[in-house]
Amino acid sequence: MSERTDTLDTPVTPPSPKPRRDLGWWIRLALWLALFVVLLALPLYLEAQWLKAGQYMMVGAVGAMGLTLLTGQAGQLSLAHAFFLLAGATSYTVLSGPADDPELVGFGLDPLLALVGAVAVTAVLGLAFAPVAARLRGIYLGVASLALVFLGLYLGQSAESLTGGTSTGRPPAAFELFGFPFSNEGELEILGVPIRETERVWYLFLALVVVAFLLARGAVSGRIGRAWRAVRDNEAAAAAMGISVPGVKAGVFAVSSAYAGLAGVMTVLWFDILKPDESEFGTYGINVSIAYLAMIIIGGLGSVSGALVGAVLVNGLPQVLALYSTDLGWFTSTGENAFTPILISSFVYGAAIVLVVLFEPGGLAAIGRRITGLTRRGKDPT
Repeated sequence: MSERTDTLDTPVTPPSPKPRRDLGWWIRLALWLALFVVLLALPLYLEAQWLKAGQYMMVGAVGAMGLTLLTGQAGQLSLAHAFFLLAGATSYTVLSGPADDPELVGFGLDPLLALVGAVAVTAVLGLAFAPVAARLRGIYLGVASLALVFLGLYLGQSAESLTGGTSTGRPPAAFELFGFPFSNEGELEILGVPIRETERVWYLFLALVVVAFLLARGAVSGRIGRAWRAVRDNEAAAAAMGISVPGVKAGVFAVSSAYAGLAGVMTVLWFDILKPDESEFGTYGINVSIAYLAMIIIGGLGSVSGALVGAVLVNGLPQVLALYSTDLGWFTSTGENAFTPILISSFVYGAAIVLVVLFEPGGLAAIGRRITGLTRRGKDPT
């Protein structure tokens, strides 16, 4: 029997079957779902202080995912993450603040709209920095982006009508979602456990992390992720393939800044106050930008999953040590040369960076892939 042809006598090839999911994919999916279920159940068993520590890890996770897209996937070094955190925190506080305060600027928007607006504002600020990013690369781009941190320090101290100033700051509006308050208002119980502000904010942050994670994974595995990696690997070759290198750089800076802005909103909700720094080292200072860079190096440059692990280590270790030091009496000394949980944590993740650079440049994500053996050698980390 002859092969069927169309009107132009061209053989008609049947459509190729869709690739089946391998066993490794289903195992990874099951592990992610199990982790999600555990995180959902933790507020029913952990005390508030441990939940607060976990919330701070989630803040770091969102910011680290944005930076790993920029630096790991697109190859654009940035030390300005702290600036965009401050921009996101300030934008949310101003947009959701009361409009009738004579001393502070506020628009009285719904908290959800204020959150979306804060993410949009930081994305626009990232786009505004795009012309600089298009002209510079490597360490030169890193130094140029670091200038934004000092700009944020100056604006935070000077624009008191927006930030409240370094002495008092200003509180953010309590977050609400379709009338449901993420505070102690109203009674809510799950399996007999009262769900108060700490537990509610935990679930809010968890939802934000999940959405940010899915969007990042989708971008990395899609066409936009391939464009990022093409620009990272060879800008001239990317341009020859028809990729707009300036457009890709502008877009990834906007995406990374939006993630940092969301992390800034989570930061101000976690502290329950917007208080600009008095020096370059603080909540939105150089040390924070370096900490986020440490997260993605330890987790593995370009790995979205690795950014989560890096955030748990860098943002979580000081919180855990502080809780244990209070209970056990460790590291409670004070003074200029005292060993504090923050100082010890800096030593730990500083040593982790050295070990990663020397022995496993792919970070913890590469170690995980090697252990599971579920990915092919040379595959881009996602």
